[in-house]
Amino acid sequence: MKQEYTITIYTENQVGLLARIAMIFTRRKINIESMNSSPSEVEDIFRFTIVVHETEELLRKLVRQIEKQVEVLKAYFNTNDEIVWQELALYKVPTDIIAEKVVVERLLRTYGARAVLIRNDYTVFEVSGHREETDKLLEVLEPFGLIEFVRSARVAIIKGSHDFHERLREFEAAEPGESVSTNAFLDQQEAVFSM
Repeated sequence: MKQEYTITIYTENQVGLLARIAMIFTRRKINIESMNSSPSEVEDIFRFTIVVHETEELLRKLVRQIEKQVEVLKAYFNTNDEIVWQELALYKVPTDIIAEKVVVERLLRTYGARAVLIRNDYTVFEVSGHREETDKLLEVLEPFGLIEFVRSARVAIIKGSHDFHERLREFEAAEPGESVSTNAFLDQQEAVFSM
């Protein structure tokens, strides 16, 4: 049965890697809901966070294929219950509506919106949370003349990844050899991360 999964990929910072990873999804006809790339807590190690709707069986195959990329250190997939995640949304609304309609101001407070830019013609608010929360505020603001809306990709932390950065540092410090090319070091630690 298909459900939402978050794939986390730890990689070296190499030009062209993103295109190769995206091609793996394309070949398997898997639609990427969102993708985020950022530095990790370990110097020169990057982290991709990718959200998809797929079956667990297909994701197991996909993750194994991603890990075959030389620059990929480890890849995981998790359900929403196994991660802590947020998205950021920005809303641009006419400033005069905010000033005139007290109800809009109350709504923005209810959703924890914070003004990031106030101009005479428009105001930009930000909200962080789960997609359902940001979508709900989008619906609420549309009748009040919503000018523009944008949402970021998901950022997520795996709940069961205790001491992962230490293991990555040990892995990077190891001499190149069989364990490095096959990710064997991290495979031995997989039980720790799947908690």
